[in-house]
Amino acid sequence: MTETNKHLEHLSEIRALMERSTRFLSLSGLSGVWAGLCALAGVAVVYIFLEMTPFSLEGKYLYYDKAINTNKWGMDYKSVFILIAIMVLAAALAGGWYFTARKARRRGEQIWDATSRRLLIALAIPLLTGGVFCLALLFRGYVSLLAPCTLIFYGLALVNGSKYTLRDVEYLGISQVALGLLGIFYPGYGLEIWALGFGVLHILYGLWMYNKYDRR
Repeated sequence: MTETNKHLEHLSEIRALMERSTRFLSLSGLSGVWAGLCALAGVAVVYIFLEMTPFSLEGKYLYYDKAINTNKWGMDYKSVFILIAIMVLAAALAGGWYFTARKARRRGEQIWDATSRRLLIALAIPLLTGGVFCLALLFRGYVSLLAPCTLIFYGLALVNGSKYTLRDVEYLGISQVALGLLGIFYPGYGLEIWALGFGVLHILYGLWMYNKYDRR
C-alpha cells in the first residue's frame, strides 16, 4: 500500500510539472476583481460625461445618439471614449501585473517564461484585431456597436488564451461573447451590458478564482 501511495505521489508530481510547463498558473483572482472595479469606474465616467444614469429611459434608447452630440471638458465623445479606454486598460493591466507577480513570487514561479509568452500572443491576436475594428466603428460613427463588439473580441481572446492558463478563463470568455451578442440585438442597453461584462462578471470571476486557487 505504501509503494502504491508513493507511485501515485510521483505521478501527481509529474502531472503538476507537466501542467506548469504548458500552462500559466500564476494568474491571480484579484486581478479579475481589480479589472472589474476599473471597468465600473470607467463606465461611471462615461455616464457623467453623457449626464445620464443607468437604465434611464434616455439611456436605453438614445445614449449613443447623445454621445455623438455631446462635447464636454473641451473634448468630443471620440476623444473622451478613447481616453477612458486607455486609462481603464492601463489601470487594469498594472493591477493585474502586480497581483499576478505577487502570486508567482509566493509560488516560487517565474511570471515571464515561454508559457506566459504563448499566453500573451494568444490573447493579443483577437484583442488587437478587435481594437482596430472598434476604432473603425468609432470613427465611422457606429457608436451603438462599440460596447458589444469590445465584449465579443475580448471574450474570443479569453477563449483563445485559456488553453495556456486556467481553464476557468474559457467560461469567462464564453460569457463575455454571449453578452456581446446580446448587446448587438439590444444596443440601447450597451453601456449596462458593458458594465455587466467587464465590471460585474470580472469581479465575480475574480472572487471565484481567488477562493478556488489563491487560498491554497
